[in-house]
Amino acid sequence: MSEQTSKHEVTQLLSDLQHGRAGAANDLLPLVYNELRRIAGAYMRRERSNHTLQATALVHEAYIQLVDQTRVDWKNRAHFFGVAAQLMRRILVEHARAHHAQKRGGDASKLSLEEAINYFPQKEMTLVALDDALKQLEELDPRQSRIVELRFFGGLTTEEVAEVIGISTATVEREWRSARAWLHSQLAEIK
Repeated sequence: MSEQTSKHEVTQLLSDLQHGRAGAANDLLPLVYNELRRIAGAYMRRERSNHTLQATALVHEAYIQLVDQTRVDWKNRAHFFGVAAQLMRRILVEHARAHHAQKRGGDASKLSLEEAINYFPQKEMTLVALDDALKQLEELDPRQSRIVELRFFGGLTTEEVAEVIGISTATVEREWRSARAWLHSQLAEIK
């Protein structure tokens, strides 16, 4: 099956899922599983080595929540993976918060921002701190926050982000640079 056929088939199954067709979720999973696993793997590589949540569990938890979405108007495959990335981030942040609360101030999971935005050499921030900074950015500029989420957490390309948000690739690149600079200034104050 060609990549184009697969993209079309995923989009059709998302439409079927949205309209309540029985079996759509089961038909969709084999077509999206590898990409979901890639996204989860990217997240988990940034987590602490003794993390109790595994990539497979993250994929399954996210998928269950994704197919239960009733208020999402699935536009296409890229939109689905963008929402999946956002959902995985939320799951990991909640897991990190719970772990942190359990330890009462113990070491929260760490995330290397060097990998994320190539701007912070040898500096690690907690996932919770990054999430808090993204929430602040979302208040100031929701589109920039969404771009960071899709590029960094979702691993989407500039072209895929442009497709999901409905803006030009040039705008995505400009907003991405601006968001990285803002995050750098915010997160530099933490250490």
